[in-house]
Amino acid sequence: MLPSPPALIAALLARPVAVLGGGVSGQGVLALLAAAGARGILYDEKAEGARRDFSATEAAAHGLVVFSPGFAPEHAWLATAGAAGCVCLGELDFASLFWRGELVAITGTNGKTTLTEFLTHALNAAGRRAHATGNVGYPLSRLVVEQNGGMAGPVAAVSDRRNDAERRSQTAATVGASAPVIAVCEVSSFQAETLQHLRPTATLWTNFAEDHLERHPGMAAYFAAKWRLLERTAPGAVFVGSSVQRYAAASGNTLPAPACLATEGQPADARLAGSVFASYPQRENFLLAAAWWRQAGLPADTLYAAACSFRLGEHRLTRVGERRGVTFWNDSKATNFHAVEAALATFDSPVLWIGGGKAKGGDLAGFVRRIAQKIRHAFLIGETSPALAGHCRDAQVPATPCGTLEEAVRGAYARAGAGDQVLLSPGFASFDMFRGYDDRGRQFTRVVEKL
Repeated sequence: MLPSPPALIAALLARPVAVLGGGVSGQGVLALLAAAGARGILYDEKAEGARRDFSATEAAAHGLVVFSPGFAPEHAWLATAGAAGCVCLGELDFASLFWRGELVAITGTNGKTTLTEFLTHALNAAGRRAHATGNVGYPLSRLVVEQNGGMAGPVAAVSDRRNDAERRSQTAATVGASAPVIAVCEVSSFQAETLQHLRPTATLWTNFAEDHLERHPGMAAYFAAKWRLLERTAPGAVFVGSSVQRYAAASGNTLPAPACLATEGQPADARLAGSVFASYPQRENFLLAAAWWRQAGLPADTLYAAACSFRLGEHRLTRVGERRGVTFWNDSKATNFHAVEAALATFDSPVLWIGGGKAKGGDLAGFVRRIAQKIRHAFLIGETSPALAGHCRDAQVPATPCGTLEEAVRGAYARAGAGDQVLLSPGFASFDMFRGYDDRGRQFTRVVEKL
């Protein structure tokens, strides 16, 4: 049985609730509303069975609007809802009103999915009952329903991005069913920027770098969106990495001293030898997890054992094969500049780089200048290909625009020799050519297998 929401929200549930967005988040909200005995009406311009328009007439029929992360705060439908006097909540915020357990929020420009998955894995290994949720493709609204009586309706058909996080969390079923559940919740800036109700038990912020400037009007706005999580977390339960501290200081934001961890350039830890956390960039994730773990009073030996048994999810700098002495790496989840730079830093010599995709804003010229010395030849795909090619010329990086990913892979292979590395680390979103970063990574692997 679901916990009761606050009185204000309970009153709003007496009227039909408008659900904006028919993806995984929207379907989770519909299931949660059904479990709460409320009625939801879906609005989406493309989703099957949804209403296509949300005008003032439709808005007047609702008191509550719950929207998916893809809806920016200035979206016309949200403006219409606000003008009609509706209360507007993001999916994560709405679901949090029904969640009574602990919730550890994980955010950052990069590393947040891995940290979410690892902390879930480690907690279950320690005998705690944890589930990965949020921006990993498994919304909190769905977790609420499943933890209070099971699934209902179309939300049972979840997307491919459910991935290893949820599959690993199923090990929680082997932990005592009566143990309280901990939600380890990945939170994107899109989810954080409109929070009104969510209050995390703790927040871990991995790092901060240029990203999502197609949505946020600048770096300050992007930082402020994530900062909302810190504002909603008790100061003693906040843990942030070195790059977050630098930006906070430069922008005049004050962090509590205990929150500040040295996560960059730390010496090797013999206990992590052979694990994915032995080197950077994954080392930063472990240091943040360890800080929270200590505060939670959990045994360090269990965390190190979990680190050694943990395996990265797909599309995260994974070696996918070798052909004629040429090694191919799938880092399709690298959808921003910082992720590409971190991947390139792991190689001792310049690589044959496959990059490009759907633009997300940011300083393209600066990005190419920073990576120029790490690239022997660039093979460029997607809508950013022409602009990237121009910046590569300016930085004296040989570059070949390619019409397809297969053309890029075969072009890199033809130019490579024994001992060379071919790296797919796009640096951009995938939706100009693929269904998602996972689809892009799978297609890359298939092409390599055919070589």
